[in-house]
Amino acid sequence: MTTIDPATDVFEEIEDLKQTRRAIILAHYYQDPDIQDLADHLGDSLDLARAARDASDAEVILFCGVHFMAETAKLLNPEKIVILPDLDAGCSLADACSGEDLKAFREKNPDHYVVSYINCSAEAKAQSDIICTSGNAEEIIHSVPKDRPILFAPDKNLGAWLIKKTGREMTLWPGSCMVHVTFSERKILALKARHTGAKFIAHPECEPNILRHAEFIGSTRKLLQYVRESDEQTIIVGTEIGILHTMQRAAPDKDLIAVPVDDSAGCEGCNQCPHMKLNTLEKIYVALRDLEPRIEMNETLRAAAAKPLLRMLAV
Repeated sequence: MTTIDPATDVFEEIEDLKQTRRAIILAHYYQDPDIQDLADHLGDSLDLARAARDASDAEVILFCGVHFMAETAKLLNPEKIVILPDLDAGCSLADACSGEDLKAFREKNPDHYVVSYINCSAEAKAQSDIICTSGNAEEIIHSVPKDRPILFAPDKNLGAWLIKKTGREMTLWPGSCMVHVTFSERKILALKARHTGAKFIAHPECEPNILRHAEFIGSTRKLLQYVRESDEQTIIVGTEIGILHTMQRAAPDKDLIAVPVDDSAGCEGCNQCPHMKLNTLEKIYVALRDLEPRIEMNETLRAAAAKPLLRMLAV
C-alpha cells in the first residue's frame, strides 16, 4: 500500500474523493467508530444488501465490512466499481463452507432445499436456493416448501436457534463465527449477578449455552432497536463490540456492557472481529484514491450467486 503524508487530513480527503468518484460508503456496525460515523449507510447485512441494491446514483461503492459483504454489493451492481479497503477482511463463517463442498452436498442430497446465511462466498451462494440474514431468517425458513428437507449453512448456531423458533427440522452445516463462540457463560452470569435486573441481549450466532441466558435474541439491527426502545437502564450486549458505539449514541443515558470472552479464548480482544477491524480510515482514503482493491468475478458466477440473493430480497 502506498504511504500517506502524515499531514493529510484523511477525513477531508475522503469527503472530497467521494464527490469526485461519485462514491458511497457502506459500513457495518462492527467497524471502528470513526468509520461508522463517516458512512453514508450504516447497518447490518440485510440493511447493507438493500442499500447496495438501491445505490442507483453511485458509480463507486466502497464497502467497509468483510469480503462476502463487498461481494454481495457486486452481485447486485455488476456495472459499478465495488472496492474493499482490505481484501484480507474475511469471515470464519465464509471460510467454513466452500462452494465446492456445498456442491458436493447437493449432488448427494438433491432433495434438500439449501438456505445459506449471507455470511458466505459468492461460490457458496451460487449453490444455494435462497439466502437469508439473521434479520430475516425466520421469514425465509417459513417460505421454504413444507415438503422439502432443508440444509442450513454455514452457521450451526444460527441454524439451531432457527429450529427452535420455526419448528422446522434442518441439517446444519458445522460452521460458526469466531467472535460469537468466544463469549463466556460464567462471566455473563457474574455480570447478571453484579448488575441486578440487567437484561442480557445476544446475537443468534452465539452458542446455545449463551443464548439460553438471553432475555432478547436478534440480529444486530434488532439488538440496536431493543437498546433504543427498551425501558431497561442496564443492558449486557452479546455481539461484536463495535455495535456499542452506535448503541450508545442511540441511547446515551443507558449503561451498556460488552460481554467478556472466555479466558480459554487466548486473547483479551476476542469480542472484536479481527477481519472487520482490518479496515481503517487510511485504507479507505487510498481505496477511493486508487479505486483499488476491486471486487471482481466472472459473469457466470455473478449471475448464479445473485439469483438466491434476489430471491431473498423478494420475500
